[in-house]
Amino acid sequence: MTDSRIATARLGATGPEVGVQGLGCMGMSFAYGPSDADESRATLERALELGVTLYDTADAYGAGENEKFLSPFFRAHRDELVIATKFALAIHPEDPTRRIIRNDAPYIRQCVEASLKRLDVDVIDLYYMHRRDVNVPLEETVGVMAELVGEGKIKQLGLSEVTGDELRTAHAVHPIAAVQSEWSLFSRDIEAKVVPAARELGVTLVPYSPLGRGFLTGSFAKPRTSPPTTSAASSPATPARTPRPTPPSWTRSARSPRPTERRSGRSPWPGSSSAHRCTASRSSRSRAPASRPASRRTRRRPGSS
Repeated sequence: MTDSRIATARLGATGPEVGVQGLGCMGMSFAYGPSDADESRATLERALELGVTLYDTADAYGAGENEKFLSPFFRAHRDELVIATKFALAIHPEDPTRRIIRNDAPYIRQCVEASLKRLDVDVIDLYYMHRRDVNVPLEETVGVMAELVGEGKIKQLGLSEVTGDELRTAHAVHPIAAVQSEWSLFSRDIEAKVVPAARELGVTLVPYSPLGRGFLTGSFAKPRTSPPTTSAASSPATPARTPRPTPPSWTRSARSPRPTERRSGRSPWPGSSSAHRCTASRSSRSRAPASRPASRRTRRRPGSS
């Protein structure tokens, strides 16, 4: 019988092997319209059966509710999976409907303790800086994250939506296992600087929204507006961006950044994610079962197309 489980890739140089297709769990409790708890639990279990072992969440998804929702599943399968969560998106002190970006040491320590409690685990496998706060030196932020590794609270460091130069700066402070950025036919600007930097450093690239937030799946056959529960209204300010291809049924004002622009202002709500390994010698690709909403994962290596 043919093994239907997906291929694997390593997170960074020393991280764990994970399925090349992962599961972004944000939509199970936040952002993309109404959710179904029973269906979400069934999706988690089915994904694990098929070899998905990297599960992605963040403290900002539903103000911690996503981490709480995932906790029973994580506890039941703790030795079988890799937990990725994030910090950096704080509630605005004067407007609870808005988010601000924070990378300062006290806030990072507050966030990791809160996530450990909500997830009900002793250690977080992969801890991302969700967005870059340009008012805090990157070396300082990564230094604090490195201290958390030494204290046994996290295992691997990740960054989200950074430039190639920022990745190199961070990696010089402490090895970075993964970079998470939007990457699809709609958003390819990371190919200019971030992908080469990740390949050079041996950092695993974890693209989110590889299917264009659903618009590349053919799911939207009629013109429609975004559901009222999406997060665009509460996102931090976004810099000017060049247009991405826009399907006829998609009305939106956000634009993708030019390769030379900062990426840290991008909308902070990653969806499903997929891992691209940037350092091996050959490529492999697996097809996601049609019944499974998890995103597609491929393995990107030097010389692959």
